[in-house]
Amino acid sequence: MATARLDYIAPWWTYWLHNFPHFNFTFQPVDNTFRPGETSYQQSLVFLACISAAGLVLSLLLLSVYLTSVCCCRKEEEEETKRPDSCCVSWTAVITGLILCSAVGVGFYGNSQTNDGVYQLTYSLHNANHTLGGINSLVSSSLGSMEVGLKQHLDRLDEIFATRGDYVQALRFMDLMADNIIRQLTAMPDLSKAKVDLSAIADQTDYVEYYRWLTYLLLLILDLVICLVACLGVAKQSRWLLTMIMVFGVISLVLSWGTLGAGTATAVGTSDFCVSPDKFIANRTKEFLSAEVTHYYLYCSQSLPNPFQQSLTIFQRSLTTMQIQIQGLLQFSVPVFPTAERDLLGIQRLLNSTEFNLNQLTALLDCRGLHKNYLDGLMGMCYDGVEGLLYLCLFSLLSVSAFCVMLCAIPRAWTLITSRDRDYDDIDEEDPFNPQARHMAFNPSRASHVHSFCSFSSSLDSQASPHPPPQTAAILPTSEYMNQSMLFGENPRYENVPLIGRGSPPPSYSPRMRTTYLSMTEAQIRHFGTNFQQV
Repeated sequence: MATARLDYIAPWWTYWLHNFPHFNFTFQPVDNTFRPGETSYQQSLVFLACISAAGLVLSLLLLSVYLTSVCCCRKEEEEETKRPDSCCVSWTAVITGLILCSAVGVGFYGNSQTNDGVYQLTYSLHNANHTLGGINSLVSSSLGSMEVGLKQHLDRLDEIFATRGDYVQALRFMDLMADNIIRQLTAMPDLSKAKVDLSAIADQTDYVEYYRWLTYLLLLILDLVICLVACLGVAKQSRWLLTMIMVFGVISLVLSWGTLGAGTATAVGTSDFCVSPDKFIANRTKEFLSAEVTHYYLYCSQSLPNPFQQSLTIFQRSLTTMQIQIQGLLQFSVPVFPTAERDLLGIQRLLNSTEFNLNQLTALLDCRGLHKNYLDGLMGMCYDGVEGLLYLCLFSLLSVSAFCVMLCAIPRAWTLITSRDRDYDDIDEEDPFNPQARHMAFNPSRASHVHSFCSFSSSLDSQASPHPPPQTAAILPTSEYMNQSMLFGENPRYENVPLIGRGSPPPSYSPRMRTTYLSMTEAQIRHFGTNFQQV
């Protein structure tokens, strides 16, 4: 069994996964040889999955601490009126979206690769099961023909040829050849002792693979939808969209950690098999196959002799001898014993069908067919299958990273939206350039507040000047320019232009003008009214 394999070489990533530390539940090291029936080995794979569960608990704990700290510090930020950096939040959303989209692309590729590998494995299992089933069927059919059909014909011919000793001697020789064929067929390996139905294993594998593929597909679609809705929520500054993304982000985070643990355990277990598949198969088949037969089918080298060649040769020679005897009896005994013709022709047909079975059996027992199925299954499982699982694990890692960053950035985006809403509320409702002014008609409380402010402004104008200013524009003297400069010189945003008396606000009007006007003292207001009367 130490012959080097020239047709199959395990890929490097299977050796890398095979070298992962294996520990049982008591933290004792376990041999990494593929032994799925042993409890300690099963515990080592479950232990790898539990590492992802620990990562899930740790990430949720850190996110809880972070969100709690953000909520506690929010009041302090509101008191200091610090506005979050919108550029930082935007870039965080963009980077998170790119990472999540890359993860979805990697996940689609890994899901397809794993599905292709499993399909190739199950196809090879079905072909191997068809070959083994054909061998069993041919052996059983030949044994039935020799033990039942041939014996019945020989017993009747023995009664017919009772008076001819030479014919009876030929029948005894044919019976001896039949026993020889039965002995060789009985020496064939009885595959029913394996108690393993490869077709049932393939069907079960297809069933599990379908739901695995569908689960990953739904998870990929969910991640993509979450990414798109998160970008939409940030762009629209919608709080309920961000809240929904927060909930589904936590769910996807849990699913990503779960798939990471399951994918890691499956990849490591499969790699343990792929590193030394011959050893595992030899141990599983030693109960019903000899080491020579197992070695012949696992390696299938031209230098290896066929272990069934001797049995097939004896089978062929015995069958040929019997056919020669039947030809002689048909030629010489039928004219003397016409009633023997029916049984002799029946034996001839039986021998012809047995010879056809022998040719098929010789082809099926050749190692090339089963060895090709074996290699195809290994290639599909160890190359495409394990490679796809690695890509799926990478997808899970990227998804976990993206969702952690997203869950950390959503509170900042929420604070940014709240800060912008507060800024809008602070803008003067009288400002015609204020986008909130159009909503005053639908808010009676704010409209009443604006009306009281307008009444206060009108009372100030009536006290300052008894006569209303003219509505036409006039050229003001230089003293007026100087008075306006003294009045509004503290605000560099206003032009030193004679706009008093016009019916529209200045172009550079802003909510700060209201603050400037309300901050004037009563003497400044009277001075402003006196200058206006002089004009």
